[in-house]
Amino acid sequence: MEHAPDPFEALRPRLHGIAYRMLGIRADAEDVLQDAWLRWSAVDKTGLQSAEAWLVTVVTRLAIDRLRAAKAEREAYTGWWLPEPIVEVDERTPETLVEMASSLSVAFLHLLERLGPEERAAFLLKQVFDYDYDEIAAMLDKTEPAVRQMVHRAGERVRRERPRFEVSREAHRRQLEQFVRAAHSGSRDAIRALLSEEIASIGDGGGKAAAVATPLQGRDRVTNLFWAHFLRLGERLRYRVASINGEPGLLRYVDGVLESAMAVETDGERLVTIYAIRNPDKLARIDAQISA
Repeated sequence: MEHAPDPFEALRPRLHGIAYRMLGIRADAEDVLQDAWLRWSAVDKTGLQSAEAWLVTVVTRLAIDRLRAAKAEREAYTGWWLPEPIVEVDERTPETLVEMASSLSVAFLHLLERLGPEERAAFLLKQVFDYDYDEIAAMLDKTEPAVRQMVHRAGERVRRERPRFEVSREAHRRQLEQFVRAAHSGSRDAIRALLSEEIASIGDGGGKAAAVATPLQGRDRVTNLFWAHFLRLGERLRYRVASINGEPGLLRYVDGVLESAMAVETDGERLVTIYAIRNPDKLARIDAQISA
C-alpha cells in the first residue's frame, strides 16, 4: 500500500508563502520552516484534528516572533529596507504569475512593513490565504472581534497608501523594454519620456552599496539618476527584463555582474515607482540562481 503524503511536505509551498510574506527574506522564511518541521517531527499527531491548522499556527507564530526581533534590526538598517526579491528569468504559467503578483510584489511587501507583526499576520491569513476569522483567532490566540478589527485596520491602510493600476503583464513588459532601450541609448529625453511626473525611486543598499538616503522624487531627478549611470558607465552597463516577485522588473549589470534588481510599478503609460534592491547580500542568491 502507498503511504499517505506527509502533510508538512504537501503544505510546504503554503507554509513558505506565509513565512516569506511575513518576513521578506527567503533565508528567514526557510529557517522558520526548519523550526516548524522539527516541532512537527516531535509532536504526537494522533490527537491532531487538523494538520494544516497546527502547521499554519506554528509557522505564523514563529514568523511573528522572528519579525518582532527583526523590527529592531530594520530600524537600525542603513537607508531604506526592501524585501529580498524573488527573480524568475524564464516565464512561468499565467496562473502562477497572477497569484504571485497579487500578493507578493515588492511594493506590497514594502507596504506591509508598516504593520505590526500580529496585524500583518492576520491580514495575510485572511486576505491572501483566505482563512476564516475564527480560524485566525485560534492561530493567533485572539478573540474573533479583535482579529476582525486588525484585518479591517490593515486593509484600510493598504488601500489608502497603495493605489492600484490595472495594467496587463504584456503592457508592463513592453514599457520596461522601451525603458531598457532608452537607458542603453543614453538619451536623457528618451528616458524622461517614459517616467511619470511624480515618479519615486527607492533604493536599498544596506550600507554595502551606494543608494540614495531618501526616496528620489520627481521625473527630472530620477531621469538624471539613470542618465548619470549611463554617462559614468557607458557600455559597461546593461539592463535585462525579468520577473521580480511575479511582476515584470529589471536586472541591472555592471561589467556582467548583477548590481541591482528593480521592481517597477507603472500606470500603463509611464513608470511611477522604482524599488531598487542593491544590497549585495540580497542579490547573492539571485546571481547564483541565474548563473546555475
